[in-house]
Amino acid sequence: MSKMAVIVVAAGSGKRFGGNESKIFAKLDNQPLFLRAVQLFVNREDVCQTILVVSPADMNQMKSKFGANLGFMGVKLVEGGAERHDSVAAGLAALNDDVEFVAVHDAARVCVAYEWIDTIFAAAQQSGAAVPVVPVTSTLKRVKPDKTLGETVPRDGLYMAQTPQIFRRDVIKAAYAGLEELKKLEGKAITDDAQLVSASGFPVTAVDGDARNIKITTRGDLTLAGAILKCLPQKPVARGGVFEEARW
Repeated sequence: MSKMAVIVVAAGSGKRFGGNESKIFAKLDNQPLFLRAVQLFVNREDVCQTILVVSPADMNQMKSKFGANLGFMGVKLVEGGAERHDSVAAGLAALNDDVEFVAVHDAARVCVAYEWIDTIFAAAQQSGAAVPVVPVTSTLKRVKPDKTLGETVPRDGLYMAQTPQIFRRDVIKAAYAGLEELKKLEGKAITDDAQLVSASGFPVTAVDGDARNIKITTRGDLTLAGAILKCLPQKPVARGGVFEEARW
């Protein structure tokens, strides 16, 4: 069985979420978002390492409140950087030597079914890089600076990328080794790892995603995520021990 490491990225600023506390600590059914994201992977037989990347501003709180339990779960805490790709690079630097594949997942995506990960990982094992995507179904409009509508953007062939995005270790490491040069070539922000790997010249396989795999961005998304979780197919997870909310 191929060995997969998972980098859970929880170092974003979360400005649109609002509030005084970082979004990753917001609770859904009495569990913080980052914990729900980590739990998607820690009990998988094909996962040999789990890395949680946290912003410098949140690191003290994470260590003092959750550090002991994360350590018991085998989760490695890593300090992130100013941009998302800086945080992923920090996670890559912490990989164990025996890792063959790397999954990068947003801590704000907790509505993921176990079998969806199976499908993405199987595709990555075949091609070396796989990313879940869903088609854009709404009409797309450009909005002018004065808040009036501009052109309608054709949506044919447009898809929204999701996570987890899974890559062969050598593929994503090679892409990040050329990060600075690729940033110049792209001429714009690097917003996900599929963009960076594609820019490095390695083809990325598109896997059918699911519209229920939402990214929690605003507080209103918490309510939607709670409803989605109730209808998701889930692999049974034993409760208790370090997963019991009383311990967190």
